[in-house]
Amino acid sequence: MKRRNLKEGMTEEGTPDMKYYAFDWDDNILEMPTQIVLIDEKGSEVGMSTEDFAHYRSKVGLESFEYKGSKIVGFAEEAFRNFTVKGDERFMTDVMLAKPGPAWSDFLECVNGGSIFAIITARGHSPETIKNTVYNMIISDYKGLDKEEILKNLKKFRDFTDEESLSDSEVLREYLDMCKFYPVSYGNESGAQKPEILKIQAMEEFINYVKQLSKYLENQSHINKLRKDRKISFKNKVSNNFIPTIGFSDDDRKNIESMKQHFKDKQEDILKIYSTAGGVKKKEDLSKDGKKDTST
Repeated sequence: MKRRNLKEGMTEEGTPDMKYYAFDWDDNILEMPTQIVLIDEKGSEVGMSTEDFAHYRSKVGLESFEYKGSKIVGFAEEAFRNFTVKGDERFMTDVMLAKPGPAWSDFLECVNGGSIFAIITARGHSPETIKNTVYNMIISDYKGLDKEEILKNLKKFRDFTDEESLSDSEVLREYLDMCKFYPVSYGNESGAQKPEILKIQAMEEFINYVKQLSKYLENQSHINKLRKDRKISFKNKVSNNFIPTIGFSDDDRKNIESMKQHFKDKQEDILKIYSTAGGVKKKEDLSKDGKKDTST
């Protein structure tokens, strides 16, 4: 932590907003053209979209079913070849061909605002591949990402913490180094078939990481109040007393339900879960007493 320059989403008043984000990738951030490869009764390979796989994955390999004129009997050899390190180059190409998903506007808000985020995906690409792809998306102003806006917001925090001047490229690289990339089937291809548990583990790690960052910000605020030469300081405390919130979105109902069941009895109330199944964003109820959670 001390070796890195901390980045954080900032309010218009120049204080950290304490908002963090976690995103599934496929059919959530972007509707990717990448396909899982299945096999039909004739032994021919059949490609299936990630959106369709979210619906059929409980059947694949356990029972045969009709899909686009073929009778699917199981997975092809290396069925997730396009989602592993073998498909790293393909991933970058598919991003350029993708359409915005239901969480795209949230991703724009997050990145353009300089907020720290996690990508929690069933894909098995190397984390560096996903990170580098996001960097390329930023510098090319991809589909509403605004490099100049991002840099402006990141530099607000650099001013607040008295960090040394860096080039624009270095500022963006440091920002993405502070974000987290969890392709949960990286090094474990079977994880793509049933990623629920691995995604929960990634979320647990990200929550602990966010708590560390929030504690750092609280300590930094106290230090800055004692310094008379500060150009910028928190007026008093940030609006939520340094308690962070994390918004997580995923289009797969199995992932959503597993995440809800795991976190509903946790003491902390910092995780907000959103389903984007069917292309519609909907907040999930995580309240412990059964009352509807109406917070945003």
